[in-house]
Amino acid sequence: MFFRKYGDIITGLFYTALGAATIYFATQLPKSRVMKIGPDFMPMVIGVLILVLALMLLFQSLKNFKANAEKAESMPPDTADYKRVLASLVLVVIYVNILAPVGFILSTLCYLFLQIVVLAPNDRRNSKNILMYAVIDVIFVFAVFFLFRYGFKIVLPSGLFTL
Repeated sequence: MFFRKYGDIITGLFYTALGAATIYFATQLPKSRVMKIGPDFMPMVIGVLILVLALMLLFQSLKNFKANAEKAESMPPDTADYKRVLASLVLVVIYVNILAPVGFILSTLCYLFLQIVVLAPNDRRNSKNILMYAVIDVIFVFAVFFLFRYGFKIVLPSGLFTL
């Protein structure tokens, strides 16, 4: 009940702080001596975007607090699937920790497939759909890998295998 009533305010405050911290730390990055756009540019853009959207959310949630609070009180009990949220969080933590030693391709293939299966509805977890998820996984991972490697000229962690 508490999060239904105050969730947008708490989220707005959190992301306001996150946006401000992102902007602050982006200003601490060294400036480029070669180009006008340096390594601080993209974090600064992201920080400003986060800050603006968070302030908009905070303003809207404070403006409509009474109406939203009444609506939250009249809603049925929460039916969120916390097992999937926890499983996704565990998968992300494992992925971040194995990305460098194992490499982008292998770790992302495993992570993305498992994440798709975790988030898939229960009635869509049959062998036909699992095969489709695997095909989507392989196509997406290799498309991203080749886009970064040959399109953007950014080398992703190779880990155990090099391509």
